[in-house]
Amino acid sequence: RGEAAGAGQAPPELHLPKKPLKPCCACPETKKARDACIIEKGEENCGHLIEAHKECMRALGFKI
Repeated sequence: RGEAAGAGQAPPELHLPKKPLKPCCACPETKKARDACIIEKGEENCGHLIEAHKECMRALGFKI
C-alpha cells in the first residue's frame, strides 16, 4: 500500500511499563499557578486555584 515500515505501530517507549505518577509530579500547570498565588496573595485568596488543582489531581485518580 506504500506505507512506511512500522507505520501505525506505537513507538517502543510506549510499550514499557509505566511508573505510577507521584502526586508531586501530577498537574504541574495547576500546581504552579496555585503555588504562585499562595506565595503572592496568601492561601485564603487562592481558593479557585486550589480547587482547580484538586480537581486535576482527582481526575488522575488521586484521592484528595
